[in-house]
Amino acid sequence: MRITHSGKPPSNRNDWKTIRTLLPYLREFKGRVALSMVFLILAKLANVGVPLVLKSIVDALNRPKALVVLPLFLLLAYGALRLGNTLFAELRDVVFAKVLQRSIRRVALKVFRHLHDLALRFHLERQTGGVSRDIERGTAGIRFLMNFMLFNILPTLFEMGLVMVILLLKYNPWFCVVTLITLVAYIVYTLAITEWRMIFRRTMNEMDSKANTRAVDSLLNYETVKYFGNEGYEAQRYDSTLATWESAAVRNQTSLSVLNVGQGAIIASGVTALMLMAANGVTKGTMTLGDLVLVNSFLIQLYMPLHFLGFVYREIRHSLADMERMFNLLDQAPEVYDKPGARELDVRNGTIRFEHVSFGYDARRQILSDVDFQVPAGHKVAVVGASGAGKSTLSRLLFRFYDVGSGRILIDGQDIRDVTQHSLRAAIGIVPQDTVLFNDTIYYNIAYGRPDATREEIVQVARAAHIHQFIESLPDKYESLVGERGLKLSGGEKQRVAIARTLLKNPRVLIFDEATSALDSKTERAIQAELQEIARNHTTLVIAHRLSTVMDADQILVMDHGRIVERGTHGELIVRSGVYAHLWALQQQEDRETPLRAVGNGLMPAR
Repeated sequence: MRITHSGKPPSNRNDWKTIRTLLPYLREFKGRVALSMVFLILAKLANVGVPLVLKSIVDALNRPKALVVLPLFLLLAYGALRLGNTLFAELRDVVFAKVLQRSIRRVALKVFRHLHDLALRFHLERQTGGVSRDIERGTAGIRFLMNFMLFNILPTLFEMGLVMVILLLKYNPWFCVVTLITLVAYIVYTLAITEWRMIFRRTMNEMDSKANTRAVDSLLNYETVKYFGNEGYEAQRYDSTLATWESAAVRNQTSLSVLNVGQGAIIASGVTALMLMAANGVTKGTMTLGDLVLVNSFLIQLYMPLHFLGFVYREIRHSLADMERMFNLLDQAPEVYDKPGARELDVRNGTIRFEHVSFGYDARRQILSDVDFQVPAGHKVAVVGASGAGKSTLSRLLFRFYDVGSGRILIDGQDIRDVTQHSLRAAIGIVPQDTVLFNDTIYYNIAYGRPDATREEIVQVARAAHIHQFIESLPDKYESLVGERGLKLSGGEKQRVAIARTLLKNPRVLIFDEATSALDSKTERAIQAELQEIARNHTTLVIAHRLSTVMDADQILVMDHGRIVERGTHGELIVRSGVYAHLWALQQQEDRETPLRAVGNGLMPAR
């Protein structure tokens, strides 16, 4: 199953399944939940006791020779019950607060961890804004559901039961019958209309996620929007989604008014019928004035929560719809997972072996075909070829972002599918071509390679990556913020931060994926020398476009359309006059023509 934000949420998760998902979090604090229930019952007993005491007070004061002591005692009892209702309700909330907040924290953390466990394929297809909104609304839905389902619906039903029992025992059975008919009519009407309204809420959720996705995507690509002058186009796309949301919101509010009017009519009918019966009883002498007050008080206490119950039920249904999308994320099965009993990767020398590996992101499009090579421990192997040849796919498979279609990948003779993903990735470091940084400080981004590193170690790797001097020139030095995705830094500066971060990790296996592509020639030569020194003690796989950066490799693999078509050292491949020699000649020609073009364009002084 794949989650998208272009259609309705999958319907395979029902409401009871969503509710059952929360039960384990309640069981963790069984004592607190039980104590909360005790306080809840005491609060409701005190609430139901208030009309009974009030009846006794009215009857006592209505007697010709009322004793002052008796009403005074009842008045004190009335005040105590009122206080008890509030006190027990607040104690209930205090005791349950930890259960509620811990549950929200656990669910949010579980979803967060699960998202990181999902394969790269999911994250390449996801829409960040929509997913973030799903999680935000889902956690808010949990808060509402747990609070109101436990402390409003259940206690209201409990109170209704007590009231009907009292009416049945003390008065004409018709009082109980009319109350029951009113309750049933109210509940049936509320359920029917609320279910009809849910389609509008789901549409609102979908459009809200879609609008947020478009807004986040547009803002993340702010410069691209400006380059092409497409501010109006972006606003139009955003507004088209908001227009659909607006239409659903208007229908949602209209249907809410229909629901409220119908609920009010049912309650008014029931209250009127009961008051007529009570007033008739008083005039006939079968009921006292206190009985009339008792029935009226019960009706107020019963129908006010009942009216609120309609609101709570609507909101619970909305919360379930909100939670549905978030929990559907948990239903996503990880594409890549550790086998039961997977062991830690035992890195001894760091020898890498691709053994007849074939792979395709899609069954209809093969990317790699029978790729077979070895990177001996401590050696440097480079992979070159045209764009789309499958070079970067090798690093993704080595990190096990995907599993191979056939063949296997070994590190020191161990199939990477048989070891834990954590230990595998701990043994490999990468400097990617497209470096994306966290919206934090330069210090944080370098330290991300090993969060427990000392400041001296971080400065040391920054020097090795030739970025320390630049950092020291900034007003806030290492505490300078890099901006969203590192946009405050140039491409070369971001790449040097990535190099420093990988050096800090100090893994046994290194991957350089166009690691110096964004650097100027002078800095590139300096860092290339540094990387060559580092590579002496590491097993290194270099993915390169510029052939001049891999001339010193122990072996160069030339890829074309997912296959290795040539292999050898730089000298051997040049002599062979094959694909590599052709690529080398083209790049040499480009290097000669670039200064000439720059002079012709007035970018460089002629010599």
